[in-house]
Amino acid sequence: MLAAAAFLGGAGTAVGEAAWRDLPVMNSSGVRFQEGEYRFNPPQQNHGAFEWKGELKDANPEDGHNVYMLVRVESHDWVRYNGKQRKTVTLHHSNWDGAQRYTDDAEIKACRDRGSLHPDNCSRSKKY
Repeated sequence: MLAAAAFLGGAGTAVGEAAWRDLPVMNSSGVRFQEGEYRFNPPQQNHGAFEWKGELKDANPEDGHNVYMLVRVESHDWVRYNGKQRKTVTLHHSNWDGAQRYTDDAEIKACRDRGSLHPDNCSRSKKY
């Protein structure tokens, strides 16, 4: 009976958590975001945030440019998460709208910072 109660208690916890979903690989010249996953958390978990993770790679280490991710939720401003030149870094972040109990609209893209004289290049925005 105790084993059944423990199993049912664990199943109830799993139902309340959001499932991770795959993010497609995002590429643009000099940048690659891979092995990405995301989820929309329920209101009582992590502010109801859009939570995401993956590996951001400087795909052209010899060009001297940095890479970064851009994320925005609920049509607010983009938030920037920097990578590192000549490296692949693991990122794991949560984005949410503080005025709401949960987030249900998000966009994400990978970019290469080409400095002040040239426009940055980014992958296509993924909308969820």
